[in-house]
Amino acid sequence: MTEFEKKQSGRTYDARDIELRKQQNHAKDLMRQYNSLPAGDTEGRILVLQELLGTFGKNARVNQPVYVDYGYNIHLGNNSFINMHCTLLDTAPIIIGECTMIGPDVKIYTAVHALDGSERFWHEPNGIAAVKTQTRPVHIGDYVWIGGGSIILPGVTIGSNAVIGAGSVVTESIPDNAIACGNPCKILKWNVPADQMNHSDKSKVPVD
Repeated sequence: MTEFEKKQSGRTYDARDIELRKQQNHAKDLMRQYNSLPAGDTEGRILVLQELLGTFGKNARVNQPVYVDYGYNIHLGNNSFINMHCTLLDTAPIIIGECTMIGPDVKIYTAVHALDGSERFWHEPNGIAAVKTQTRPVHIGDYVWIGGGSIILPGVTIGSNAVIGAGSVVTESIPDNAIACGNPCKILKWNVPADQMNHSDKSKVPVD
């Protein structure tokens, strides 16, 4: 099994692998190119994102600058939006559904390491220590709103129509229709979809 296959399947892998480094360097070059494009160069930005990301949905938008690890593990659905200064460390897949909004400065992480420091490194005879890494994918549903400055940890799923308050640290999965915030992120109340409520319930849906 290659280091790429180990990485994608969540097994412990060696990030020093030559092929992985090539993939990462390619993504960093595209990322730097994207971040330096004029804001008004819509066509140029779309072309770079189509090469950089695994999926770039119809009418999706990514504000500059954006920071990625491999790029190809990021799947952005139709009509979804990523605001400026977001970091998506996509060692594993980051799947973002349709019509989802991700606020500025949001961080999404997929890499995990052993809690025991002695198990966190490979030690070689020449005194070199290399970090052992595993991955856990992140899934974000449709019609989700993630507030600015939030951090989403590896392995988390955020259900459709959920709202994550600004500055939250999401350590565990959040179900559909939940409104949650805090560190760690906890459910505060439920967001009733508009097509499932009567007129008197409309105050339950958050507005800008």
